[in-house]
Amino acid sequence: MDRTSQSCRSRLPDNTALKQQRLPAYRLQLSATKVLSGFFATGAFCLGMGIVLILSAKSIKEIEINYTNICANCAELRENAINFDKECTCSIPFYLPDTMQGNVYMYYKLYGFHQNLYRYILSRSNSQLMGRDVKDVGNCDSFRKTHNGTPICPCGAIANSIFNDTIILSYNLTSSVRIKVPMLSNGITWWTDKFIKFQNPNSNNLPSAFAGTAKPPHWSKPVYELDEEDSGNSGFINEDFIVWMRTAAFPTFKKLHRRLNRIQYFTEGLPAGNYSFNITYNFPVTRFQGEKSVVLSTLTWSGGSSLFLGLAYTVTGAMTWLASFSMMAIHLMRKEKKMFFPSCQVKL
Repeated sequence: MDRTSQSCRSRLPDNTALKQQRLPAYRLQLSATKVLSGFFATGAFCLGMGIVLILSAKSIKEIEINYTNICANCAELRENAINFDKECTCSIPFYLPDTMQGNVYMYYKLYGFHQNLYRYILSRSNSQLMGRDVKDVGNCDSFRKTHNGTPICPCGAIANSIFNDTIILSYNLTSSVRIKVPMLSNGITWWTDKFIKFQNPNSNNLPSAFAGTAKPPHWSKPVYELDEEDSGNSGFINEDFIVWMRTAAFPTFKKLHRRLNRIQYFTEGLPAGNYSFNITYNFPVTRFQGEKSVVLSTLTWSGGSSLFLGLAYTVTGAMTWLASFSMMAIHLMRKEKKMFFPSCQVKL
C-alpha cells in the first residue's frame, strides 16, 4: 500500500507555480473603442505604406527593349539546327529621353520560359555545384552523361539551358564617336549563393579539376572557361551562371545581368542621349513561342519598379478601413437600440 502511494505520488508534477498553473495571468478585455481604434490605425498604416511604396516605384526610371522580332533574322539563323554554330549579331539603336541617375542595372527578361517546372527544378547536382564531386550526376535526368558515357559537368536541364546572349551597351557621344558603356558582371549574385552554395573543386588548376567530364550539350565551352572580364570568376563561381541557376517562380521573369561601372562619362549614371545594344544572338525562344528583352533600370530603397507590394498594402488598408466602418456602424446601431428599448425585469 505504501509502495503504491509512493509511485502515484512520484508521477505527480512538482508543487511549483509553473507546473501547477498558478502563475499570474492577465485577461485581455478590449472595448469596442479600443478594437475600432486598432483597426483604424492598422488601416491608416497600410494605406500610408502603400502610397509611399507606389510613389517610390513610380520614381524609378526604366526602359525595356524587346528584341525578339528585331533580331528575327538571327533567330531564324541560330535556331536552325544546321546553322547552330554560326554567330549572328544585331544592333538595336534607341534613345534615352531622361538621365538615369545613380546606379543603373541591366537585366535580361524572358517571356514564356517556365523555370518553375518540378522536374526542371530538380534537374541539377548540388554536390557538383558545391565542388564535392564533379562526377555526381544522379539527379540530372536526361543531361547526366554524353553518348559515350562521360559525366556532364554541370549536369541537368537548368545548366544546359543557360541564357547565353551577349549584350553590349554603347553610347553615342557624338554623331561619329561611339563608346562602350562600362558594365560590371560581378556583384550581381546573393552572397550565400556565391560563397556557400557554389564552389569550385579544391584545385589550383581548374582544367585538371574538371578532368573526365564533358560540357553540357548546348554550351560552346566547358565550365572552367566561363571567365568574367572584370572579376576573373570562372567555373561554378561565375556570377552569370549562379544567377541563372536560381530558378524563377513565374514564366515571365527578369534576371540581373550587369551593373553600371560609374566612371568617366557615367559617374552620375546614364546620361540622356542615343544608345545602342549590340546583341550576339544565342538563346532560342521562338521554338516555345517565347520572347526576350533587355531592361535598363534604376532602383530605390524599396526595390524595383513592381507595384505589387504597394498595391497589396493599399488594398489591405482599404479593406481594413471598410471593416472598421462596418463594425462601427453595427456597434452604433446596437447601442442606439439598447437606448430606445431598455431591458425590462419582471418580478413574479
